[in-house]
Parts: sequence; C-alpha cells; structure tokens
Amino acid sequence: MDSSDTALPELPQQPAAEANGLPEVVDQVALARLYGEPLFALPQDLYIPPDALEVFLEAFEGPLDLLLYLIRKQNFNILDIPMAAVTRQYLQYVEEIRERNLELAAEYLLMAAMLIEIKSRMLLPPKKVAEGEEPEDPRAELVRRLLEYEQMKAAAFHLNEMPQIGRDVLRAQVFIEQSLQPRFPDVNVADLQEAWRDILRRATLVQHHKITREELSVREHMSLVLKKLQGRRFVEFEQLFDPSKGVPVLIVTFIAMLELAKETLIELTQAEAYAPIYVRLAYQPA
Repeated sequence: MDSSDTALPELPQQPAAEANGLPEVVDQVALARLYGEPLFALPQDLYIPPDALEVFLEAFEGPLDLLLYLIRKQNFNILDIPMAAVTRQYLQYVEEIRERNLELAAEYLLMAAMLIEIKSRMLLPPKKVAEGEEPEDPRAELVRRLLEYEQMKAAAFHLNEMPQIGRDVLRAQVFIEQSLQPRFPDVNVADLQEAWRDILRRATLVQHHKITREELSVREHMSLVLKKLQGRRFVEFEQLFDPSKGVPVLIVTFIAMLELAKETLIELTQAEAYAPIYVRLAYQPA
C-alpha cells in the first residue's frame, strides 16, 4: 500500500494572532479576565501573600460557635457528645491559627483545655452518690451552654430576617392637607394660667371688703359668655371678665369658660406663642 494512501489529512491552520487579536495558543481558552481582557497565562511577577489562602477562625463568632458547628456537622447528639472525636477535630481547627495569631486563638485554646478536662473527668470513676440519684455528667455544663447559645443564635437569625427600616424598607412620608381653613395654634396651659393670674391680680386692686352670701350658677355664666361672643369673630380673653364684680364671679366665669371649651362650644386660640389669647364660638354661621 502506498504511503500516500495512509497519510492523515491536514488539519486546518489556526488563524493568525494578528487576524483575531488573540495570542498564539492551542485552544484560545482564557484562564481568567483582567479588566475585561482575556488572560491566557499567569503573570510571572504575580505576588500572592503567604496568608492569602489560610483558614481563619474569624469565620466563627467564638469557641461555642466552632464547637456547635463541629457537633452539627458530624450529626452528633448534643446531649451525648463523643468528647474524644469532638476534641480532636476542635484542636485541628485551632492548630491552623495558633502559630500565626495567638491572640485570636487564646479563647479557643481555653475551650480546648475545658474539653480535655471534661474528657479526663469522664475517664475517672464516677463519684459516689446517694442511692437513687444519678451521677453527675461532666458534660452537663457544656451541653447547657451549647443549647443556650444555639437558641440565642436562632433567635438572632430570625430577628435579622425580619424587615428593617433603612435596610429592607424605607419609611414613606406623605403630607396631606386635610382642610383649607386656617388652623390656629392651640393655647398653651401655661399661657392660660398666666392670663388667669393677671385677671385675679387686677380684681384684687378694685376689690371691696364685703360680707355677703351670693348664689352663683355656672350654667348661668355659661349663657352669659355665649351671649358676649354672639356676633363677634374674636373676643379677647380679658374682656370676658369684669374685675369689679369680685373674685367669686371671676372664678365662676372662668369655670364656665372651661366647661364651654370642654363641650367644644368655644375655642381658645392665639396667633403665636406668648401672644394675647382670644376666645370665639366654635361654630360660626356663614
């Protein structure tokens, strides 16, 4: 057979690098992309820090978190912990960091010492107890701490899953104009007390010494106040009192005004803080 008959067919030539803008490689598959450009070979001057690929214990929130992770990973019964296996795996994790970050590993080493102590106590004969009582399990305190930590961790997870303002939702603020009528500011209690004291001070200036017994009706003075406000838009607070009639009449008039305000028949208002107080009927006919 002629050798020309057994010759393999020629493979199609790869397109030139200048034609497609790629380097001369066999399959033109990039190892990575750097700033959007394909990277076909690792750079020779690439510096990788020695601690870049290390396993750090910062991934765990503490010794209890690491210990609970090992127990759950191996499906161990938390009420019957195999101390030898758990302690061996725990020490393997701690050994990864002990030589490089002793400050971080200190609290983990304390837990390791506790695990070794519990294991050694389990190897000793149990202490004698009274008849009918069970001997104390050296693992009881550790189990209690693990169960409490697991409950707190689950509660923290559920709280974190709840929507939070600023993280998941934003508070919507909508201002709706309820009425086009002007609303005067409410009268401060201190301003009302000061106005009443001023009325009393003025009444004492014109007070005469009289010994009389007079029956005063709050309802009657309520009607008198309403009559004074009829047909008037605003009446100054002081104009509703007559100091010449004496303090008892002033007190009854003031009580009548409070009752009218309580029943929303009159309104006490002022233009601004420390301004004069005005009284008007709550209902003004058109």
